[in-house]
Amino acid sequence: MQRRTLIVAGHGMVGNRLVETLLERGFNDQWNLVVFAEEPRPAYDRVALSSLFAGAREEELSLCRPGLVSTPNLRLHLGESVRSIDRTEHAVTSSSGRRVGYDALVLATGSAPFVPPIPGTDAAGCFVYRTIDDVEAIRAWVKHCQVGVVIGGGLLGLEAANALVSLGLTTHVVELAPRLMPLQVDGGGGSALRRQIEGLGVTVHTGSRSAEVLTWAARARSPRRVSGIRLDGGSDLVAGIVVFSAGIRPRDELARQAGLAVGERGGITVDSGCVTSDPAIFAIGECAHVAGRTWGLVSPGYQMARVVADRLTGVPEACFTGADLSTKLKLLGVDVASFGDAHGETPGSEALCFSDARSNIYRKLVVDVTDGRVLGGVLVGDASGYTELAAMAQGMMSTPSELASMVLPAGAEAGTGARRAGVGALSGASTICNCENVCKDAICTAILAGATEVSAVKSATRAGTGCGACVPLLVDLLADSGAGPSRHLCEHFSYTRQELFDIVAVEHITSFSALLASRGTGRGCEICKPAVASMLASLGGGYILDGEQASLQDTNDHFLANMQRDGTYSVIPRVPGGEITPAKLIVLGQLAAEFGLYTKITGAQRIDLLGAQVNDLPAIWARLVEAGFESGHAYGKALRTVKSCVGTTWCRYGVQDSTALAIELELRYRGLRSPHKLKSAVSGCSRECAEAQSKDFGVIATEGGWNLYVCGNGGMRPAHAVLLAADLDHDRLIAYIDRFLMFYIRTAGRLERTATWLDKLEGGIDYLRSVVVEDSLGLAAELEAAMEAHVAGYACEWRETIEDPARVARFSHFVNSPERDPDIVMVPERGQLRPAFRHELVEVGARR
Repeated sequence: MQRRTLIVAGHGMVGNRLVETLLERGFNDQWNLVVFAEEPRPAYDRVALSSLFAGAREEELSLCRPGLVSTPNLRLHLGESVRSIDRTEHAVTSSSGRRVGYDALVLATGSAPFVPPIPGTDAAGCFVYRTIDDVEAIRAWVKHCQVGVVIGGGLLGLEAANALVSLGLTTHVVELAPRLMPLQVDGGGGSALRRQIEGLGVTVHTGSRSAEVLTWAARARSPRRVSGIRLDGGSDLVAGIVVFSAGIRPRDELARQAGLAVGERGGITVDSGCVTSDPAIFAIGECAHVAGRTWGLVSPGYQMARVVADRLTGVPEACFTGADLSTKLKLLGVDVASFGDAHGETPGSEALCFSDARSNIYRKLVVDVTDGRVLGGVLVGDASGYTELAAMAQGMMSTPSELASMVLPAGAEAGTGARRAGVGALSGASTICNCENVCKDAICTAILAGATEVSAVKSATRAGTGCGACVPLLVDLLADSGAGPSRHLCEHFSYTRQELFDIVAVEHITSFSALLASRGTGRGCEICKPAVASMLASLGGGYILDGEQASLQDTNDHFLANMQRDGTYSVIPRVPGGEITPAKLIVLGQLAAEFGLYTKITGAQRIDLLGAQVNDLPAIWARLVEAGFESGHAYGKALRTVKSCVGTTWCRYGVQDSTALAIELELRYRGLRSPHKLKSAVSGCSRECAEAQSKDFGVIATEGGWNLYVCGNGGMRPAHAVLLAADLDHDRLIAYIDRFLMFYIRTAGRLERTATWLDKLEGGIDYLRSVVVEDSLGLAAELEAAMEAHVAGYACEWRETIEDPARVARFSHFVNSPERDPDIVMVPERGQLRPAFRHELVEVGARR
């Protein structure tokens, strides 16, 4: 029998899913598959583009099965697109002039970013955010930018804003609608989302239309470059880069040229079988207009791919009738979810709302007034319970009679009603993975068949291989089954961080290579290397930049300083308890003036000197060490500061000498490397001026001694510290802090703050109190001895550095030249120097 030919025009996520599904069914045994990929690389995960800015490698985004290119009867043409269709002859012509005949043709051409028709969009510095090439171009351009503008405040726009923020740019988002993500959230959700995002330093402009891209040229006839955006109200935003992410338009030009029917507002018209007006041609994904609309999410595209695969392999009744558009994602670190009738458009519906402007949490449930069923909802800042609520909206799970507790955020107490039922209450038919249309029963079957880790569940069911939002549910299902997910540190070590710490301690391992050789596989990665480096440092592993240790450290540790957004570094010497002498203040002022540094008093009562170049760091620190300063460890996962009030020395309300105790604690725990940074404070009375109850460990003076609070954190999700013990004398206080810190260092997960660690600790604060106060594990003496060893072995890392010329030599911007970074330019502001913004350099160039 003569082999027939299927051509797939497009090898994005949806086109690849069709090819993979057909190959799994043995389609290539009877057909030749010819795939044209417009990009020079096989299909990759566009949803995860932002991860490239966070250090992910391009190959990690690949969606192709190993050996795809060598699959029998499959031809994949990279960097080659279909340019025209000859429907009469059943043939296509590619961009290279290749002409290939077909028996069936699938158009999976996707969509293109929409760029508003305003002046200046052709200037250098204007980008879209759609492909890996776009990411590489943006990353190259922003090296000399300070400010960026994103046009579009929808899902894609906030992803683009996240990319600019991760690259260190001051970022603006301009959205035409009156709120962010107008399709997914309502007014209340938009307000909460805006507050969350503005709290991260992003400036949001809603209800604003971009009127013009402002440009400049260094010389006559030179290419014009972006200098900002003019809004329709006449105000200007200065920027060095503009990213357009204002929506997408279906790529239907091939269909139009071939005379195929298209929708009124674009998109290739297809029926429920994804068949176009030509019965030999299908269309799937974002280029298709089906069930009355185009679909801009990957999950509906995957469903269309399955329909076409069914049709081509003998299931003629397969149909696409629509898709669930429920979404749960994290944008700029903010949880956002929307499901069902999110905007309450169903007749006879009403909304139950919870709004907390202080915590920027907004939760709304849309319910049917007649029977109380959940119809939809919006969750911002806290998306807990999303799975159950979405299942209720889909009719896959019954709605409890009392919904008050469901609308409250996690941890809130309701007077009556049931709490969240969890994934165990979902029906077997409930969809867990929308991208792959995988139900709970399929996942449970895979777990029973031996898939005991998330990776195994993914391989067996494809769940979690799309956008990844359902992975926490896979973890819950594994936990419910008793299998539980792997807690291994990474793929190179089949141990948890706690187990590895014990191995390093008991076996007296002193290097990463020795640990890898005895207990690991491969070469290690960016997860295990800094984690093991922290363990070695916690156990007294010596100078962190000697030999192999240097290659293991996090970015800031490489130069013992925090890298800033303009490529300079900060210098933060230790000022124990916030107490500093006039002589030391003078030294800091002299250094700031001599090296052109910006000075700032931090929230933790330290003096931050900003703007130092790598080459200057040893010279600055030589002067600081000579003046009696030492490393403040602001660059490390270590104790940062112990803040204090003035206590009984000066304050008329103080009942204990908080300053003296803060100095003692900071000097005792300085240099203590831990899973995450540590902060502390001591308040001299219950007025709590040092804010001790928001710290990893905090102390408050009482008439009877000291109260010890633990596991408080600031940050995006503040956590109040919990009272561990009350009215302690000095020695007992020190002993308990020693035990607490060492127990945390030994048992916490990688990059796990104390608040998160306590939340995960079985038994919570009661168990922690039993270990630290009651010594239930019999570890008290061992933990205290470990801390004494740390105290005895402490050495200032900067002193060790400047005393060794070989160590000083590594502090150079260029590996082959002593020159300083020529791209760092400072300008005066409020009597000090700060990094120059792009527009200021432009103005200087124009004046010249």
